[in-house]
Amino acid sequence: MAANRKLLAVAVACAAAVIGMTGCSSDGDKDPFDGMSADKIAEKASKASKDAGSYRMKGQMKQKGEVSDIEFAVAESGDCKGTMGSAKMGKAEFLSSGEFSYSKGDDKFWEAQGGGATAELLKGRWVKRPNKGGKAVCNPDNMFSNKNLKKLKREDDAEVAGQKAAVLTRTKKDETTTFYVAMEGKPYFLKVVNKGTDGPGTVTFQDYGKAVDVKAPPADQVVDPKKLAAGS
Repeated sequence: MAANRKLLAVAVACAAAVIGMTGCSSDGDKDPFDGMSADKIAEKASKASKDAGSYRMKGQMKQKGEVSDIEFAVAESGDCKGTMGSAKMGKAEFLSSGEFSYSKGDDKFWEAQGGGATAELLKGRWVKRPNKGGKAVCNPDNMFSNKNLKKLKREDDAEVAGQKAAVLTRTKKDETTTFYVAMEGKPYFLKVVNKGTDGPGTVTFQDYGKAVDVKAPPADQVVDPKKLAAGS
């Protein structure tokens, strides 16, 4: 059952792997990043995205030939909730509230993890596990860390969902990561695309700064991990 308990961590790690800020406004066609290096633009995007506190993310990841859809919302506190799944492995919900994280999968998901008996035991219920160090799993400081945003190159500008974006690329061996940074309003990350790795994917971000409500599931819907370990 170790895989089940790590669901949220896997979801967050997938998003963070694809990825790797002060306000800024645009006046008409004027380039708000004129004269800035690509690394400096990424630094501003990192700070702005972290400072927003809350956001929503949606994307796809490909691992070992299997495409997984992932979507989650992150609150300013670092609490978060979302879904993750694929046609082959099934779909699961996850959430992190306070010091604990929870996961709940459909029958296909639990059968893939532990067989029919496990699927029956966990049907419609959540598995609870403590967060490492009692810390929030979806900490924006970790998600939008700029420690790997170095040696970037600025490409031609593009649009993401109708928003003009500065395009920055990072190439390392056979891996290329492309970052799209908003050129109007605050310089948030709008999209990140990763190609040429074992886990390529695309994620988009929206609703920065909008409230996200995350609540732990009712106690009667939560399975005691000790029972799982005992096989009951």
